[in-house]
Amino acid sequence: MGLPVLIIGKSGSGKSTSLRNCQNFGVVNVIGKPLPFRNRPKTIITDDYSKIIGILQNSKVDSIVIDDAGYLMTNQFMRGHSSKGAGNAIYAFYNDIGDNFWTLINTAKSLPPQKIVYIFMHTDTDDNGNTKPKTIGKMLDEKVCVEGMFTIVLHSKYDDGKYVFTTQTDGLDVAKTPLGMFPEREIDNDLLMVDNTIREYYNLNQEEKANEQT
Repeated sequence: MGLPVLIIGKSGSGKSTSLRNCQNFGVVNVIGKPLPFRNRPKTIITDDYSKIIGILQNSKVDSIVIDDAGYLMTNQFMRGHSSKGAGNAIYAFYNDIGDNFWTLINTAKSLPPQKIVYIFMHTDTDDNGNTKPKTIGKMLDEKVCVEGMFTIVLHSKYDDGKYVFTTQTDGLDVAKTPLGMFPEREIDNDLLMVDNTIREYYNLNQEEKANEQT
C-alpha cells in the first residue's frame, strides 16, 4: 500500500521551502500560494477533493505533495458554514468535513507501495504547549486523531538559525518516525533527502523494479 507522510509546522517554518530540490515531485497546491523558490516542481492548484484523489490515483510520479492540506477543511468550512443552520445540519456538515479528509488519507494508503504522499499542515498549540495538526472542529480530533493515521510525522521548525525537521517528539508535539530511519532528532528540511531515506528504509525502489518485471 501507499505511504502517507505528515509534515506539520507553523507558517514560515520551512514546509514549502523543503520542496526546493524536488523538481520531479508532483505538487497539489491547495490555496495557490507561490512556492518560495525558483525551479519549481510541476504544480496543480485545486482544493477539490475529487480532483486531488484523481491526481493521487493517476499520477505517474511516485512522490506527491499536498501543500497546505489543512485548507481543504478550512475552505470547505468557510464556503458552507453560514448556510447550514444549526442542530443536525451543522453536525452533519462537520461530519462531512471529517469524512472528506479521512478519505483523502486512506486514498493515499490505497496507492501502490512505491507511492509516497506528503501532507503538509499547520500546527495548533494549546495552552499547555501541546502541538498537533490544525483541523476544523472536534470531529477529526476526537473521532479520528489525524496524526494517528501516519507512521511518519515530521515537525518543521526554525531552530538556532536554521530550518529543520524534527523526527521524534519533544514530549509536547506529535513528531515520530520508525526506529532507525533517522539517526538524529533534527535533520535538514530537505524533502528530497527525506524521500530518499524513506524509500531506502522500506526498500520501495526495489519493490517498484520488481513490479515492473512482473
